Amino acid sequence: MFNSIKTRFAAVAAGLGIALAMTVVQPAAAQAAAGQIALSPATGPAGSSITVTGSGFKASTTGTVIIGSATFPLKTTSTGAFSAPATIPATATGRVTVTAKTSSVQGSAVFTVTVPAPAVPGVSTAKLRFGAATAGGPLAGAELDEVAVLAGEAPSSVLFYEDFAQPAPITEMNAVRARGAVPLVTWEPWLWGGGVNQPAYSLDRITAGDFDPYIIQWGQSLASWGYPVQLRLAHEMNGDWYPWAESVNGNQPGDYAAAWRHVHDLVAAQGAGNVSWVWSPNVPYYGSTDLAGLYPGAGYVDIVALDGYNWGTSASWSGWISAQDLFAPGIAQLRALAPGLPILIAETASSEAGGDKAAWNSGLVSYLAAQPDVMGFVWFHMQKETDWRINSSSASAAAFKTALQLRRTS
Repeated sequence: MFNSIKTRFAAVAAGLGIALAMTVVQPAAAQAAAGQIALSPATGPAGSSITVTGSGFKASTTGTVIIGSATFPLKTTSTGAFSAPATIPATATGRVTVTAKTSSVQGSAVFTVTVPAPAVPGVSTAKLRFGAATAGGPLAGAELDEVAVLAGEAPSSVLFYEDFAQPAPITEMNAVRARGAVPLVTWEPWLWGGGVNQPAYSLDRITAGDFDPYIIQWGQSLASWGYPVQLRLAHEMNGDWYPWAESVNGNQPGDYAAAWRHVHDLVAAQGAGNVSWVWSPNVPYYGSTDLAGLYPGAGYVDIVALDGYNWGTSASWSGWISAQDLFAPGIAQLRALAPGLPILIAETASSEAGGDKAAWNSGLVSYLAAQPDVMGFVWFHMQKETDWRINSSSASAAAFKTALQLRRTS
């Protein structure tokens, strides 16, 4: 009895073992073997044509390349290799899986969709010129490209800064010229980081000749370079935040104009006729130094300029001001001081705080374009005391681009 039961149990167990073995083996047999594929190219924009190559596939058969819902035929050789053309879908983004398969073998690879950089527009020939200053200066090409794309045109001038410890910036000026623009060099008679009180850089020391060898070197370098350059010496002199202002650093009334004339004459004596001299006060404000006493006189200035910002409510002392209210009083003074000279807005930008920056941008361009003697403006595209950048918001960027386009076509 026991032996009979044992015999029947062994038979059942053997049958179960066969069944279990079949359940394990069958899925493995049904799974396709892995082949190897490669893509050429493996990156590119959506819609790219690619070549899919493979090896280790079923020999001498047909198959399919699958990319999303699109399929492309393939045919393998006697060694199981293939090469097949395919196209990445025009709507594809990010990482796209490309699969090749025959009846029993398949393989996959990933194509990375890249977004092409927008084309950088050129410099506009509009009467009101557009310039820019960026944090990285003229050697930061990507920053200037970004400004050009945002504005719909490349800056026709690039503003940057040098103190009295720097040689003439020939490399930077070459970079600006290579972009089809004119360098606007702000030349600051002090040492950066030294504060307002720097007696070694008082205006009378400049006039007395303490810096003559250095100034002569600049003049020689600029003359040798030979291309047009705008030289903005000792800007915003009517304020009190730089050591060349007459109200600080031991300076006296009349010192500024005398120092300007001294530097001008030394540079001109080196044959630097390619230099346009830009006299650039801040927009006049209550308590600022009167412009008349700071003006060097006819024959010493080629362009008169203003720096002015709409701080909005970004500072405790500031409030929102329209572009016209910001610049009109100063422009009137420049016209009276230097009749017939072109006027440049050498630095400007607006905060977002306290008003509608997009509307301010439109108003700025519209107002300046209506002034026949205003040659252009330079936007301070930096995030500094506040976010002055063109694209501080999408609305600001859109309005800025549209305003420039309108002034090109008006």
